[in-house]
Amino acid sequence: MFWRVIFAALLLGFSQQVALAQYPTKPVHIVVPYPPGGAVDAFARVLSQQLADLWSQQVLVDNRLGASTMIGAEQVAKSPADGYTLLLTAELTFVTVPHLYEKVPYDPLKDFAPITALVSATQALVANPSLPAKTVKDIVTLAKAQPGELTYGSFGIGSTGHLNMEVLQAMTGTRFNHIPYSGAGPAMNDVIGGHISFMFAALSIVKGPVQAGKLRMIGVGSDHRSRDFPDVPTISESGAPGFEAKSWFGLVAPAETPPEIVKKINKDVTKVILDPAFAEKYLTSQGLEPIVGSPEQFAAFIRAEIVKWGKVVKDANIKIAK
Repeated sequence: MFWRVIFAALLLGFSQQVALAQYPTKPVHIVVPYPPGGAVDAFARVLSQQLADLWSQQVLVDNRLGASTMIGAEQVAKSPADGYTLLLTAELTFVTVPHLYEKVPYDPLKDFAPITALVSATQALVANPSLPAKTVKDIVTLAKAQPGELTYGSFGIGSTGHLNMEVLQAMTGTRFNHIPYSGAGPAMNDVIGGHISFMFAALSIVKGPVQAGKLRMIGVGSDHRSRDFPDVPTISESGAPGFEAKSWFGLVAPAETPPEIVKKINKDVTKVILDPAFAEKYLTSQGLEPIVGSPEQFAAFIRAEIVKWGKVVKDANIKIAK
């Protein structure tokens, strides 16, 4: 009897190792808690196609939006920990939502297995071309001349598009009316339509509309000018010295996902993102910078970001009592 138990345990362990070695053996779902058309969704679709080619398996993007990304995040947190349901999201899900809501249906540190940070995205301040402002200084002057009339959109309360604007307002002594949207795409459409004045959004999604003349780029949030828009100043040199506006995307799995699967996904995702051809086609040209690393590094990064942005949320007195 004793040897039967030992044999069964060894057989089970061997079967698990074979399964891990063959991962994935069925379609993988990447949940994106944002609507189609935004920077996170666009990147998820590019990455999913590359992984599908690498794995010879379908990698499907599921947009599960709502409740400031909590609906999609909760779905993944409660999914089987087998590596077939992943979450690709921006910092809002892990970093700011816990500071904004009294009740969050998941624990950002306990309910997920970090896989890797993916990319950081330079944000640009863009406005409707009809707005009589071409620099941050112009916007500050306009805001002080017309108090309460300028509006800005964001891709959710507590998103970097929102928090970066809070920092800009604090630095320039201005106040604008905040209009939150369910994603960057819908907000950008309303800037183009003239329903709101301006917004922060990833350079990757505003690039096309700016080049088409549908949006005016006031400044970029990096510490250097964009190679695609060399005539557009940084926000720091446009009227807010020292200001930066960036966001980041990351990939996680449900907690208790086998470490071997986490390591394999990490290895393959890193291979894709650091490929020079991929970087040139999908990253550099879109204002994205790779920030891949180990699962342990990503976990430490999330903890540090929770502290950093928690202070911004507190200082701006942003709270949603739900």
